[in-house]
Amino acid sequence: MLSNHRLHEVLEEIADISRIGLILYDEKGKLLVASGEPELDMSNEVEQFARSMAESQILSGYHFFKVAIDQEVEYILLAKANYDEAYMVGRLAVCQIRNMVLANRELSDRNNFMQNILLGNMLVVDIYNKARKLHIEQARRLVYVIEVEGRRESIVMEVVKNLFANRSRDFVTEINEQTVILIKDASSIRTDEDAMKLAGMIVAHIQAEAMVKARVGYGNVVDALPDIAKSYQEAKMALEVGRIFYAGREAISYGRLGIGRLIYQLPMSLCEMFIREVFGDRELDIDDETMVTIQKFFDNSLNISETARQLYIHRNTLVYRLERLQKMIGLDIRNFEDALTFKIAMMVIAHMGEADNE
Repeated sequence: MLSNHRLHEVLEEIADISRIGLILYDEKGKLLVASGEPELDMSNEVEQFARSMAESQILSGYHFFKVAIDQEVEYILLAKANYDEAYMVGRLAVCQIRNMVLANRELSDRNNFMQNILLGNMLVVDIYNKARKLHIEQARRLVYVIEVEGRRESIVMEVVKNLFANRSRDFVTEINEQTVILIKDASSIRTDEDAMKLAGMIVAHIQAEAMVKARVGYGNVVDALPDIAKSYQEAKMALEVGRIFYAGREAISYGRLGIGRLIYQLPMSLCEMFIREVFGDRELDIDDETMVTIQKFFDNSLNISETARQLYIHRNTLVYRLERLQKMIGLDIRNFEDALTFKIAMMVIAHMGEADNE
């Protein structure tokens, strides 16, 4: 159903042009909106008119009109009958409201259709038949799943809608209160770099306008409507894998998950076996300072001098820290093979920790 705010805007606009007062009730006689302050309480008259067979009538100085959608009365419109043009203005207002309701209903139907595709609730034959009825064209599409930090406010949904408001092949919807989903027409997206730039733009707009932190995951481009569900699952997996292994990334592509994708799909039994193989019975107690040192060391491709410079410490201090770490974990991460083993082990431990939390 249309919001009262939108209905009020329309009635005010028509009343300003025609200089004729307009009042809108629902079919049960409840006052919804009015242009100006209503002079009389017409609830009983409206309720009686709604039950009558008449399409319009004049009563107590007002023209009464029924706004019927699919042969069901949804609204009763009253137009002040002081002017000869009141009947014509009332009929025009009825047409305007009816068209708005139908357009809003079609939009809602299109969103429900896309939600059912995302959730895999429709057969392939039904998808194509329904798409034709809703005038949804075939196109290359890409699904973005948008998560925001903390409780999601409605403004986030509005920000994303406004970004793509003028594009008829784009759909913005939601499956639950935590995420907003963009089904994007991908005709202008040629490479993963293009898709990543769009994800970055979405994050930037949400952070600037909604003032909340956001993360975006996206799947692969698909050509057929039934495959949208696959792109959606890929986007969800990108967010989940990114949350575990790439926490610093605000935009995550399913096609760029790297080794994180492999580790994410390992069963816990194999993970536990691998950790025992690498560390044995050692207790890992790595403090924050050491973890920062390790991360910076890896970022600089195991270059001791450059890492020491960026950490503002002496080269010998860094060597001492790495040797202390070697005694703790049994791996010398100055050696490429040990560094790779340790990096993978840390990712496996993160995966196991996430599984324990769940």
